[in-house]
Amino acid sequence: MQLLRRYAASLLRGCGGLLLPLLLPLSAFAQGAHGGADGGVVGAPRPWEIWLQPGYSPVKKDIIWLNNDIVTPIIVFIVVLVAGLLGWVLWRYNEKRNPVPSRITHNQPLEIAWTVIPALILIGMAIPSFRLVFYENKTNHPYMTLDVTGHQWYWEYRYPDQGNIDFMSNMIPQNKLKPGQLRLLSVNHPLVLPVGKNIRILETSGDVIHSFFIPSLGVQRYAIPGQTIQTWVRIDRPGTFYGECNQICGLGHHEMPIEVEGVPLPQFLAWARLTKQQLSRNGSVPPISAVASIGAGGAGTSTKVAEVTHRPGAASGTGD
Repeated sequence: MQLLRRYAASLLRGCGGLLLPLLLPLSAFAQGAHGGADGGVVGAPRPWEIWLQPGYSPVKKDIIWLNNDIVTPIIVFIVVLVAGLLGWVLWRYNEKRNPVPSRITHNQPLEIAWTVIPALILIGMAIPSFRLVFYENKTNHPYMTLDVTGHQWYWEYRYPDQGNIDFMSNMIPQNKLKPGQLRLLSVNHPLVLPVGKNIRILETSGDVIHSFFIPSLGVQRYAIPGQTIQTWVRIDRPGTFYGECNQICGLGHHEMPIEVEGVPLPQFLAWARLTKQQLSRNGSVPPISAVASIGAGGAGTSTKVAEVTHRPGAASGTGD
């Protein structure tokens, strides 16, 4: 019975999404933030979620706008119009009401209308869609560049502007998960990025086609062997954002999650310096918690970094 209640509730939420133009309060609820334990947001799927994840980047917010304000109202209008016409035809032209059917085979104005109107609707949808595609393609003034390489079945991240920091990110097996970590989504070495900065992402693959997909940040690009494909992201709020490879890439396709830690710029710079030192010393990648005390003001940077730097192994990543 509980399962049926939850299923019914999900259907109601789905209907609320289709009637979004009429149910603005429900729309506002659907776009509410997921709160994290440390005060940051969490961009991750929720149980029974059938609508778009909340957006934490300009691109994702534009995707939500296109879906909610353009595409969904058009879909609702067409469904209601066609359903109404079908109902009227069934009622008006049934055998009892219309025993002698008409022999009309052509209606030129009607044929023109049902050709031109759908074409205009498609043009109306295409204009903002193309603008969004070009908008998410690249940024002209990036703060930094991130190189992403997909492998079977893990991700490789390189920071060319931070001393060529390079490390691998693997999924944490279920039997090694710690409290707060998500099954099939948490990784041993998350991708760390600064909040509020335009970040150019260059993607490629070392073997087969992968896809770098982070729903809450509006990032979706294929990683293709022999090609470098560009996109960008700007994280609006500190938090943890999850994604995955959504291009079937072999037996371990489900083992390619993406975990992004969005942190203030001073904290990111401290983490980058510490990571470079740790990689050159013992090949380990420190977690972002190693510099967690560094906030937007940068207080405590030297003390905390020095403390972790002079304790070999203390800042090793979670998981193997």
